[in-house]
Amino acid sequence: MPPNAQGAPWVRTRLRTAPWSTVAFGVLVLVTAFLAAVLPRAVEAYETDGLREAVATASPESTVLELKAPAPGLERPDKARADAVRPEALAAVDGQARALLPAPLRADPAESAYGVRTGKSLEAVDASLPRPDGLPPRFTLLAQSGAAGHATVREGRLPAAGTSVTVDTRVVEGAVTTRTARTLRLRSGSTLTLAGFPDGPLTVRITGVLEPRQPRRSYWSAEPVLRAPSLAATSGRPPQFYWEAGVLLAPGAAPALLGGQGEPEKYWRYAPATGRLTAADSSALVDRVASLEDGPGLVRMRGAAGPTAQLSTGLEQVVGSYTETRDAITPVVAVAAFGIAAVALIVLVMSGALAAARRDVELALLRARGGSLGGISGRLLAESAVPAVPAAVCGLLLAVLVVDEARPLPSVLGAGAVALLACAALPVRAAVAQRRPRAHRERDDLAEARPGGRRTVAELTLLVLAVGSVAALRRRGTGGAGDLLVSAAPVLVGLVAALVLVRLYPLPLRWAAGPAGRLRGVVGFLSLARAGRSPAAVATLPLLALLTALTTAAFGGSVLQGVADARDRVALLETGADARIDTADGTPLPAGLARAVRGVAGVRQVTAVGTQFASERASDETRSLTVVGVEPGTYAGVARQTGLGGFAADRLGNEGGVLNAVASPRSPSGWGGRRAGSGRTTGPSPYGSPPCGPAPRPSPTATSCWSTRPA
Repeated sequence: MPPNAQGAPWVRTRLRTAPWSTVAFGVLVLVTAFLAAVLPRAVEAYETDGLREAVATASPESTVLELKAPAPGLERPDKARADAVRPEALAAVDGQARALLPAPLRADPAESAYGVRTGKSLEAVDASLPRPDGLPPRFTLLAQSGAAGHATVREGRLPAAGTSVTVDTRVVEGAVTTRTARTLRLRSGSTLTLAGFPDGPLTVRITGVLEPRQPRRSYWSAEPVLRAPSLAATSGRPPQFYWEAGVLLAPGAAPALLGGQGEPEKYWRYAPATGRLTAADSSALVDRVASLEDGPGLVRMRGAAGPTAQLSTGLEQVVGSYTETRDAITPVVAVAAFGIAAVALIVLVMSGALAAARRDVELALLRARGGSLGGISGRLLAESAVPAVPAAVCGLLLAVLVVDEARPLPSVLGAGAVALLACAALPVRAAVAQRRPRAHRERDDLAEARPGGRRTVAELTLLVLAVGSVAALRRRGTGGAGDLLVSAAPVLVGLVAALVLVRLYPLPLRWAAGPAGRLRGVVGFLSLARAGRSPAAVATLPLLALLTALTTAAFGGSVLQGVADARDRVALLETGADARIDTADGTPLPAGLARAVRGVAGVRQVTAVGTQFASERASDETRSLTVVGVEPGTYAGVARQTGLGGFAADRLGNEGGVLNAVASPRSPSGWGGRRAGSGRTTGPSPYGSPPCGPAPRPSPTATSCWSTRPA
């Protein structure tokens, strides 16, 4: 070769010599990098969706941030008191307080509102209003902003108020929702006479009936009685019920509330905006809420709303519940991540090992002709990097396109780790195999290979880790977030099983090769002998990948099955049967409903259940007990068929005017064996709680209709 002539570049020559293997290697790196990049993004995206859904679906009562301040005191002139609660003054405070909300807390302007309300409901003296137990209804008055944008007028018009409303005004206009109007028999033109004012009652003239546009959102549901009336109970025994409802006043009518005994208060309600929340904001949300409730944030809020303002919310409980759920799921997700990562690592290492084994003669020749170990490794590194790096970048970009709204750093680290491992697998494996030049190819099979001391120590260490992870999993479960040893248990078990198989499987093959050698044919003998002497790398790595994948899949399947069984069991315990029919407000069901349900195709048995709530006060402690009235025979059958614990039907009955009862072991101990009038309890029952789910709300009577259906 002439002195100035140069040989063809190594990398270009190798890639042109084996194009298909290069393409296959690039595809492998692309898929692996995509999985490594998309997994953290998918987990974070699911966590973000979970946080947003938890906040969005929670009750507005618990998520809204309510800033309250008492109404101006009597020491101030009436005009100054009235001016302090007019819409202009409240709107100015609203703008300042909203700007003081710290990130990541952001207010949803569409569902936020401000105004003045009566902290104590006012009694209506009108005789035409319904009275369930003879008690007059009570109304909460709210002079709230933004009614026109949140309601559709079904009858009449929206209430209005001018600047002439003062502290002494005793006639104002108001509006009610359609449910309130239907329940309390109100319409446009009706009047409410509310007591609690020293110089005469307050008259509220109903000018309109409104239909809320989004009744479950914060504007209407932060104050539930504004959307729909509810039955409230007195504290006496037995309790008596009366209606609690809300009336929406015009914002300018707020000064009229200052002249009564309704304990008026100013409020600013901010519904949290969930569109920009991320999973990483959960801890910051709790910290910011704590600061606003009792910290530096509250000090800043008082600078805008007054020195006695208070901020309250239940958002930290909602975020805390989400965090508990996320922490419970994280160990299970970590198991899947460990399994996927282990399989990907083994596959990449296996590709490098197979490539090094295929080119062993070529590399040994280069080494024997004076090639340095560093020079050969560098050329192999460049050869691997040409397809691996672009493939890893493409996998990262594809993961970003598939899953958005996630931090880029975990994905970049995952794809980078895949690219680094893919580039280093072949050079490292070749460097280990070609540590010293050799004249001929040595045998690299299980017949000649003898595990060295380092390999034995590594395998024993892996065995100890696997045993420790299984023991930790059995003792602690998967409840500890961040416990990597427990999360790696399935992977470690699979690796140990693969190593044991690699150690043991040549033995039966060699034992079988002896008898096969005495046969006439040579096919069986040669097959067994070749299988028993297969190269160690070829035998170990595929087993590692296969067993790791199977172990992870088996663990994931068992977890999913356990979750499904637990969900079905909880649903059964909550419902008490295959199906339950009851009323949301605790009113009795129609008398013929049980007979109608019994005639439905597929229903085997129906049991009518009546529930009542008893309470007893002793030693400054109130104890409550749910009393269930049932027909003994059918109810005992339902209890047995649903697997909730049966009992003998004859244990319930009437013995000489004394009613027998079966009590749950969890019943208050003070009730067991106690005789009260004509009732007697037989003590705790060994059959467990009767299949009666919790009533939706305390009520004097609540009848449920239970049915069981065939599987």
